[in-house]
Amino acid sequence: MNHKMVFRTVGKIVLAEAAMLLLPTFVSLLYGENCIWSFLITIAVALVIGGALVLGLRPKDKVIYAKEGFVIVALAWLSLSLIGALPFTISGEIPSYIDAVFETVSGFTTTGASILTDVESMSYGLLFWRSFTHWVGGMGVLVFAMAIIPDFSDRSIHILRAEVPGPTVGKLVPRMKDTAKILYLIYIVMTVTEIILLLCGGMPLFDSVVHSMGTAGTGGFGVKADSIGGYSPYLQWVIGIFMLLFGINFNLYYLLLIRQFKPVFKSGELWAYIGIATAAVILICVNIWPLYEEFSEVLRQSFFQVSSILTTTGYSTTDFNQWPDFSKAILLLLMCIGGCAGSTAGGIKVSRVVMIFKQIGSELQHMLHPRSVKVVHFEGKKVDQQTLHGVGVYLMIYVLCLAAVTLVVSLDPFGLETNLSAAMACFNNIGPGLGIVGPAGSYAAYSDLSKATLTFAMLFGRLEIFPMLLFFSPATWSKKG
Repeated sequence: MNHKMVFRTVGKIVLAEAAMLLLPTFVSLLYGENCIWSFLITIAVALVIGGALVLGLRPKDKVIYAKEGFVIVALAWLSLSLIGALPFTISGEIPSYIDAVFETVSGFTTTGASILTDVESMSYGLLFWRSFTHWVGGMGVLVFAMAIIPDFSDRSIHILRAEVPGPTVGKLVPRMKDTAKILYLIYIVMTVTEIILLLCGGMPLFDSVVHSMGTAGTGGFGVKADSIGGYSPYLQWVIGIFMLLFGINFNLYYLLLIRQFKPVFKSGELWAYIGIATAAVILICVNIWPLYEEFSEVLRQSFFQVSSILTTTGYSTTDFNQWPDFSKAILLLLMCIGGCAGSTAGGIKVSRVVMIFKQIGSELQHMLHPRSVKVVHFEGKKVDQQTLHGVGVYLMIYVLCLAAVTLVVSLDPFGLETNLSAAMACFNNIGPGLGIVGPAGSYAAYSDLSKATLTFAMLFGRLEIFPMLLFFSPATWSKKG
């Protein structure tokens, strides 16, 4: 383990966070808010810590290998969250540091779970900061750093693979740094496009920016107690459509830019993603039809909630706690599936779900015809046994982690529906669950132990388990490693 390189890289990320904090500082200055001091103090803390790590450590070997990549990602996300929580506590708007860390981790991991019971009383600067963490965390804070920090080596592909969601991650172009820039360029253009469309629908500028960042990162933090419910149908359709768009693998957008249309329209994951969303919308429409007077409202409510839950964004236009159990069961399944690999969405990912079902089909075929050899294909390519084994292992660890989180959270007396959905919502980076943590509720009533457990669940889910497991493994830090 190249400890000096690990901590020096984390120091660079902390310095990048100091730069990020300038934006909410400017917003606070613009609105003349006292919380500006909380941002200035946090910037000073980040500069001292980041500067000490960067200037005090001079590694001879600057190459980042796979193990260092996983550890850097885990340690960087922990550091960013612990420092990023300071403005909330220093300002006094979230007095409990554990609550502030929960809110910040929820932001960076694009979960959208909140302990706030009166979000509309928050200052503009802190509202902007919590949504900006969505935007940066959606594509990945380290991918962001790679795009702006000059001396990241091309071996940083190990960082990208450890941070970007999905079973496989590669370069779009030969240089890793250029890949990061392309990803963020697509990300920025889509975000700005949504802001413009929301402004055209009459949404105020601040609301448009905050909700576009929340949509882009598939996070779900907003500025209203009723989430998106108070906005017009046009604005709900715009946000709903963009949530689905941000749940698609960003590699496909790059292929569209370079006019390689054939692999985009032949993408098995894309069609499975569209198929799952369409089927869920139709089934929920039929189930909730008696609750609404007009079909247009039935379709809009169904589409928005499916788009929000499947992409793990967490925005809502209605309290789906009041929907029939059949519809709520569909939403719980969508919580687990999530969006596409290489998107900003959480969950298991559609690609893994497709591979699992193809592997099941292959095994059934082999049982019927023992001498036959059926190869699993995905996106037109043969899937090797190592990848299939990795998908199976990930699924097993996923279930074990989810069970462990549910057990700890169940120490609080809120009922199985609430506690299970809270564990699923945090682990899959969704935000709202069922019961008291539904769209109209919050996580404020949970104990500090449960909040800490759910905080780690969000990190485990966003980083897809392995970076956090390796970070806490003694073998990772041993001198023999």
